[in-house]
Amino acid sequence: MRGGPSVLGIVLAGGEGKRLMPLTADRAKPAVTFGGMYRLVDFVLSSLVNGDILRICVLTQYKSHSLDRHVTTTWRMSSLLGNYVTPVPAQQRLGPRWYLGSADAILQSLNLVNDERPDYIAVFGADHVYRMDPRQMLKQHIEGGAGVTVAGIKVPRSEASSFGIITPASDGVRVERFLEKPADPPGLPGDPGRVFASMGNYLFTTKVLVDALHRDAEDQHSVHDMGGSILPMLTERGVAQLYDFNENHVPGERAREHGYWRDVGTLDTYYEAHMDLISDHPVFDLDNRRWPIYTHPGQLPPARFIGAGIASESVVSPGCIVRGQVTRSVLSPGVTVGEGAVVQGSVLHDNVRIGRGAVVRGSILDKNVDVPPGATIGVNPERDQELYTVSKNGVIALGKGRQVL
Repeated sequence: MRGGPSVLGIVLAGGEGKRLMPLTADRAKPAVTFGGMYRLVDFVLSSLVNGDILRICVLTQYKSHSLDRHVTTTWRMSSLLGNYVTPVPAQQRLGPRWYLGSADAILQSLNLVNDERPDYIAVFGADHVYRMDPRQMLKQHIEGGAGVTVAGIKVPRSEASSFGIITPASDGVRVERFLEKPADPPGLPGDPGRVFASMGNYLFTTKVLVDALHRDAEDQHSVHDMGGSILPMLTERGVAQLYDFNENHVPGERAREHGYWRDVGTLDTYYEAHMDLISDHPVFDLDNRRWPIYTHPGQLPPARFIGAGIASESVVSPGCIVRGQVTRSVLSPGVTVGEGAVVQGSVLHDNVRIGRGAVVRGSILDKNVDVPPGATIGVNPERDQELYTVSKNGVIALGKGRQVL
């Protein structure tokens, strides 16, 4: 921040994303398309850049080619001002090994910290859908004198096993306990059905983080993970505090959007987050001119609707050609929907082709999937179970270029 404290952004983008298969069969999770034109990584990068954190390193590892290419070609900052967003692949700087965990990823990349010498380090995850103003979190961190501030959001206690869980002290700010994905954590005082879940976004005082990483590296029993190792360590030392995401207010947000955050780690949550985009009054509105989500729009013409082609309660990206009927769906660039075809409640990635008279319902189709004329997906559950990936809630998913039978 010009004239203020120096902050380096580190985005952890090496996740494999096994629970999002087949969408992650050929790419890292942060590179997965979301909302038609975006990649998941665009949401965290947009929040950091909108919040004046303009020097950002994106740590990558797993199947990172498309992610590296997207960051390199899309996120070009002003070199005149010394700003940058750069992908940083695993480089085996500390020996012949890849990253052992998210904490080890930062340890192996401390040369970035040494070069920048920031006052503070924002370590954010790369695969969630939300808007956040990190300046407000930084302000609390500085005023509270904490070593680390962790962003938390209240979730149902039944979902605790999917998150790091924060138990705040009686003052509501200091972190008393940090439990990584516990099976049965205590509920909040006065609200026993909910807990504070870690959003995977942390603000560190630089010296505290560097010291903790070195201590963790010496612990042979550590899993070398930010949530599993570093946060519990700093909580025990009494230097961790909670930032309640509900206190964060983003310019241009509507009341119904306040506090929106989705972990899209499974096919079901990924699908449900897309459904949040498409109503007349969406729970998460992509159109916020005061706090935009940035990406590379590509060089495509406007979408076209030909003949009886129609789309309702849908997101339709540039380059799409719709001759059939589309309802409650998200269409990425270059999708074509043939005459008489029906697409309902589906998410279609780049260049998907829906043939004449085909029917697609409740499905996620990755890029370049070609649905032949008259074919059906989401019509015969038993057949779909035999041929395709079907989620717990019945969402059908086809991987990149998958042939439809």
